[in-house]
Amino acid sequence: MDVLTGALDVMARETMLFAAAGLLIGGLDDLAVDLCFLVHRLFHWRTPPLRLESLAAPVVPRPFAVFVAAWDEQAVIGAMLSAAVARFDHPDYRLYVGVYPNDPGTIAAAGAVAATDRRIRIVVGERDGPTTKADCLNTLWHALVRDDAADARATAAVVLHDAEDMVHPAELTVFDALVDARAVVQLPVLPLIRRGSLVSGHYADEFAYAHSVQQPVRALLGAAMPLAGTGCAIATGLLAGIAEERGGAPFDDSSLTEDYELGLHVAARGGIGRFVRVRDPRDGSLVAVRAYFPETLVAATRQKARWMTGIALAGWDRTGWARPRAFADHWMRMRDRRAPLSVLVLAVAYVAVMLWPLALAAHWLGGRADGGDRLADWLLATTTALLGWRLAMRIACTGHAYGWREAGWSLPRFFVGNLVSLVAAPRALHRYWRLLRGAPLVWDKTTHVFPDDAMPAPAAPLPA
Repeated sequence: MDVLTGALDVMARETMLFAAAGLLIGGLDDLAVDLCFLVHRLFHWRTPPLRLESLAAPVVPRPFAVFVAAWDEQAVIGAMLSAAVARFDHPDYRLYVGVYPNDPGTIAAAGAVAATDRRIRIVVGERDGPTTKADCLNTLWHALVRDDAADARATAAVVLHDAEDMVHPAELTVFDALVDARAVVQLPVLPLIRRGSLVSGHYADEFAYAHSVQQPVRALLGAAMPLAGTGCAIATGLLAGIAEERGGAPFDDSSLTEDYELGLHVAARGGIGRFVRVRDPRDGSLVAVRAYFPETLVAATRQKARWMTGIALAGWDRTGWARPRAFADHWMRMRDRRAPLSVLVLAVAYVAVMLWPLALAAHWLGGRADGGDRLADWLLATTTALLGWRLAMRIACTGHAYGWREAGWSLPRFFVGNLVSLVAAPRALHRYWRLLRGAPLVWDKTTHVFPDDAMPAPAAPLPA
């Protein structure tokens, strides 16, 4: 019994110390971001939130091109296009849909809507799909360049959207006011929550924090701003410059997360990234992208594994670090890449949680008191306090974005998110290993559902 008790003591102590040290570092890292946000808010609490009517839009609206890359999206693309052209309140835009020749279902669904609206352009790529999303976006870029040359037209910016997105009526108006020749503008993403799906809801909690606290802090510190791949506008001048560097294609088709890398590349070229939260006075809504995210564990782990592979593993190889003295950029890139290590720490923490009561029970059955450990007690108290702070921030951000009912659900969804990450990490490592061995890149997308009944009707036009 003494041998068993001693073994349990050693395993419980070592796993707890490893996990607690990792959680302490991660918790302090998160706390530093939160303090940057709160201090800034404290000194600018009198500054009113940005509202649509306060934006100085051009007298003559500028033209925009909305890019939607679509592979195997016949279930949603028709509804998305119909809703987009019905909702956009901007007078000058074209909507380009990239499809593949071996995807007749998506071609038919998109073509049916395009036949009713001249602003929709269906662009069929030369290669069968799936390739990568970036490859599909490059096909759309070439089509836009041809169209602009033929029509003697200068498109102001390219707006990226996904095939399942519900667009906000005012987003092109916001982009028109804020995009200039060197700018990228990113709107918040508000995942829609399927009632009863903790997996679907955990995306809402994560984006509520990321797009309420983390992204504003990046902008505040002057760090490069990764793009979300949707709800963002990129000045065509920037894209043209990147295309010239890359042989005519601005989107890197060898990347799994071209949106993340593009934001970093734009900053490296001197571009200005702007993350904006704008309220529409017509209905009080936030100008943001709304969409359903995966609602099953299998689909969520596939998506999280792709993000983890593209940003934390392959993305590290591809983008490296920032300029030597760009300390804020180094910090944020470190945060972007800590996911695999965080999952390891999390897994060990759960092992420690299971071993600790077993060790205590062994002491009790053997009639020996546990002598305690001051370092372990201090680490446990400190990491528990940091966890409490993290959960409080999560509740506050979710409550602000979705209301206090969803804020309460964010607590059980926290553990669901941990489970998704734990399952996704081995998949990401396996995929990264295959990429290192030369496996081809393919578009590992999830099945989408369009929120056809999840949004109110388009808001009325602003008064002149």
